[in-house]
Amino acid sequence: MSRYIAISDIHGEVAKLENVLSKIDIRPDDIFVFMGDYIDRGPDSKSVIDRVIKQSETNRCIYLIGSHEYAYLHRNDKYYNYLFWNYGGKATVKSYGDIENIEKVHGDFFKSLKFYHLTDKYLFVHAGINPDVPFDKQSEVDLVYIRGKFIYSKHNLPQKIIFGHTDFEKPYIADDKICIDTGCGKYKNAHLTALILAENGQEEFVVSD
Repeated sequence: MSRYIAISDIHGEVAKLENVLSKIDIRPDDIFVFMGDYIDRGPDSKSVIDRVIKQSETNRCIYLIGSHEYAYLHRNDKYYNYLFWNYGGKATVKSYGDIENIEKVHGDFFKSLKFYHLTDKYLFVHAGINPDVPFDKQSEVDLVYIRGKFIYSKHNLPQKIIFGHTDFEKPYIADDKICIDTGCGKYKNAHLTALILAENGQEEFVVSD
């Protein structure tokens, strides 16, 4: 039976991504959900995106947008341009050689990113949802940027929400949600965490060295 493997907030740390993947006994029917923030901060954003794309050669992969990709795509706006350049964008540009190469090499990938993936059991989303707004009325900004209002309140969806964006030392686990951002790329000794979701409801965390 298919499993979902969720990974979020890699932030240019391709070695930690490779390490996590090496610890998973990957099956052909596993479905990967990469939940955004592939880029910025860490040393090799380009290689991270190359690697997650490569995974699609052997597995179904779903690619979501994170706050850092959102800022990159909207950098013509002064506010998002500030966010891109001041929250790790310089490292991303360096990994590509110059900013024009980002569009040449992975522009189509960035533009193809989804805001969420919904199943019978789970909602995968980068940051969360606004609990005061119906799901079909959620704003793009909330889906990639919301934090405390979502994290520390109950939502009304039947699905458990799997998200990243807000970093914790260890995965944040509540009855209705799980956050798997453990600070990779943001803190020197932080780990990358993957979450394996089995068909029978079993949840397994895999953590980089």
